[in-house]
Amino acid sequence: MNKLGSDSSLHLRFDLRQVRAFLAVASELHFRRAAERLFVSQSALSRSILALENAVGTPLLERSTRQVQLTAAGVAFAEECRQALSYLERASRVANAAAQGWRGHLRIGYMSFAISGSLPVLLRNYWIQFPDVVTDLEYAPSAQQRAKVLDGSIDIGFVIGRVQNDRIRNALLETNDFVALLPDTHRLASLPQLRLADLADEPFILGTEATFSTFRKLLFNVCYDAGFYPNIVQEASNTSGIFGMVAAGIGVSLYAGCARNDCRTGVVVKPLADVIEPIPTFAIWEVSNPSEVLQRFATFVKRYAGAGAVRNDAATHNTQ
Repeated sequence: MNKLGSDSSLHLRFDLRQVRAFLAVASELHFRRAAERLFVSQSALSRSILALENAVGTPLLERSTRQVQLTAAGVAFAEECRQALSYLERASRVANAAAQGWRGHLRIGYMSFAISGSLPVLLRNYWIQFPDVVTDLEYAPSAQQRAKVLDGSIDIGFVIGRVQNDRIRNALLETNDFVALLPDTHRLASLPQLRLADLADEPFILGTEATFSTFRKLLFNVCYDAGFYPNIVQEASNTSGIFGMVAAGIGVSLYAGCARNDCRTGVVVKPLADVIEPIPTFAIWEVSNPSEVLQRFATFVKRYAGAGAVRNDAATHNTQ
């Protein structure tokens, strides 16, 4: 093994107490004042410095009856020690911040309604308060997020509906109303609001079972209550596809009220007067997840939502 490889494997033969003693002498250039600063005796300080020099392998101080000076090695050693102590102090602060949830890593799952609703604003406010937390955002349908929370591949998810599982905590973030999406050329597009039964004979564009399964269950329930089953003529795997096909006049759709936040040209959003069923978005996380970052984020979410929930419905938006 070469010398560099051998040296890199050596353990330090001095400790922080000796380093701090040396830096005090290097700062004061006087053993008595340094000893008083450290609340130790001069003899104990002298022994500590001598042990340090022996461990380093070279004199660090030049001593005389009148003065103390740093050797060239002492100057270099003092500079490196100050930097090392600075790094160690920072490491201590970082460790404490991580232990208290102010620093670390958070994996967040989200679905279409959350990212079109209040989640972006929530995250912006969170990042302002917790700038040292790194967040990874991952799109996944609600059903997939539930599985990912349970297997630990994400820390927290934003899903449709409360999850009934003893291993999962739920916190209501917001509620959406049901709305109809119509082409702007549709015969009903000029009406201020619709009844769901008005759409009974219309061709429907829906999100696929793979990506919108949880929402489809809610949608089919409200359609059943209105006395019909939707005539599905086309499906899309994402929100952009749904809006695009509605804009093209292929059919109509039902969606969450957050559609008002990012509706595209060619599509109008209409409230449904006879549908009172809400579409809730919940934050979910696994009970035994030990992450302090997660616990602080969950608390942040609950405080953000407040005693009730953020609303994305006709009461808080102008309709088209």
